[in-house]
Amino acid sequence: MSRLMIDLLRDAHVHTAFSAGRDSVSVLVAAAEGAGLTEVTFADRVAPDSGWLSSYLAAIARAQQRTDLVLRRGAEVEAIGTDGWLAFPADLGGLEVISVGISRLPLPAGPVGPETVRALIAAGTIAAADVVEHLVNVICLAIERVSRYAPTLLARPLEFLARAGIGENAIDDAAIAALAAACRVHGTVVEISEGYRVPSARVARALAAAEVSLAAASDARQASDIGIWDYVCGISEQSASAVAADSPPPDQRRGGAQPLT
Repeated sequence: MSRLMIDLLRDAHVHTAFSAGRDSVSVLVAAAEGAGLTEVTFADRVAPDSGWLSSYLAAIARAQQRTDLVLRRGAEVEAIGTDGWLAFPADLGGLEVISVGISRLPLPAGPVGPETVRALIAAGTIAAADVVEHLVNVICLAIERVSRYAPTLLARPLEFLARAGIGENAIDDAAIAALAAACRVHGTVVEISEGYRVPSARVARALAAAEVSLAAASDARQASDIGIWDYVCGISEQSASAVAADSPPPDQRRGGAQPLT
């Protein structure tokens, strides 16, 4: 397995007050500067009715004029169809990168939340393994669609499963391999989310082994969340200890590049 460096000076997923966050773009930029970061990707959640998108992009552009940080204009778009269709905003112009997210599971009758999936599994209507397979298939189709328009990231990989009560043991190697193959083919970068604490070390190792790029993502909703990488470093430590005894011990929780073997 080749060694992959996760750059902790770059944050691949930050939310602002335009959508899911609390603080303004300028406050978040100041926090990133204070934390010693070099790059921030803003990834507020957008939808077809997000009328604030142009103002959001303009705020990022203004902030870029006042900082040496690289500010990337991104957005998180929800996959809503079984065919990988997404809730795109009316205009993708101005976006440099798009993160694919799934907070509800797309089914033929429409997306359903984790509580509904739990109930379906409990009733024997669907098996946990089938949910895993279906979710991975939707993700693969979604990232293929998005990759036609912009560089793509995968946000909170497989996080829906935990909320639906589906444990790690239900995620078989074939599902992880299918996800990794799709990400590799379409150049999709997978976020290691500090805020949501996903993916697991096992999934991260498999992605790294498949030469999928991983990025540290705070999923910050406020300035105080920026620059803290406890989970990301923990995943790196677990992965390194599992496959490379000669990896240098990580001794930083803020800043720097972290080896993931």
